[in-house]
Amino acid sequence: MRLLFKIVLPGCILLLILFTAGCTGSAGQPNAEEKTVTIRVTDFMGNVLRFEKSPERVVCLIESALSGIYMLGMKERLVAIPGDVYRGKTFFYYSQLDERIAGKSLPSPGNWDFISIEQVVGLKPDLVIMWSSQTEAITNLQQFGIPVYGVMMQDFDDVFKEIDDFGKLFDCKQRADSLIAFTRSNLERTKTENNFKNPVPVYFMWAQGINETSGKNSTVEELLNYAGTRNVCDLDQEHVTISLEKLIEWNPEMIVMWYNEKLDPADILENPVLQGLNAVKSKRVYELPVVFTCDFWTLKMQYPVTLIAAWAYPEKSGQFESDREMQELYRFLYGKEMRLVE
Repeated sequence: MRLLFKIVLPGCILLLILFTAGCTGSAGQPNAEEKTVTIRVTDFMGNVLRFEKSPERVVCLIESALSGIYMLGMKERLVAIPGDVYRGKTFFYYSQLDERIAGKSLPSPGNWDFISIEQVVGLKPDLVIMWSSQTEAITNLQQFGIPVYGVMMQDFDDVFKEIDDFGKLFDCKQRADSLIAFTRSNLERTKTENNFKNPVPVYFMWAQGINETSGKNSTVEELLNYAGTRNVCDLDQEHVTISLEKLIEWNPEMIVMWYNEKLDPADILENPVLQGLNAVKSKRVYELPVVFTCDFWTLKMQYPVTLIAAWAYPEKSGQFESDREMQELYRFLYGKEMRLVE
């Protein structure tokens, strides 16, 4: 996908806004020996970021990374957020976490597919957090001496690395360590409790449709394994398009749908082509809650793991109360009880 970046740089900005905000990045930054470095992290591109002090003005243009910042209690560091936070059910949740979002007063200079360099530079950030694939925007920001932490998520360990790095960056490592330990403990407990010789075979369906799934090298694979189930997709790709014939050949016992505003489990159950699937015959087709609740690229991935395990093994889960589980998780991760989408 071609990324579009708004690069409008008036001459006065080019001449006047050349600052480091007490930070040094990788390329084109002052020599680290010239300053006293107290914080050092390596981003997902392998670039080393060095800071004299914890960044106080942060532009975060990734929603999943933003969620981690709120979990760490560092919302006051934020001076800008990704634009998709102001839309739909995502806004419903974030407006409960930050009165500035509720009032739509926090700037949103970009997203995964668009960044206004002019707006970001004008905010005078100490740090910008964005996808590492946005190379053109990263290069432009670094030319202004702005450190950029590039993110690329491929597995759960990457989620833990991001939180650990944020703990170092924002001087809240103890909180980061507790979040990571809590999540790892929950994941391992769920996996241990559902360690069966014959795990339930599951087909995972992305929002693009019944033909879209994930193979072995994916966060979906990890998710299903921690839930004590087995991914029927034996292909290697993280995201793969398959034929209905292949799905019928795999014949899963259960289908898990990523949240989809256009499709419901009933649509799958009523599809005449899929009537021979064991999952359809037994009516074991389930849809995950809204993305904010079960984002795989945040520590909230532990919730869909628990939920899938409860769907797969109801005899072990007993009276599983999904809303109560969700509220308990929010209380620990965000430090507050939140209203849920109805």
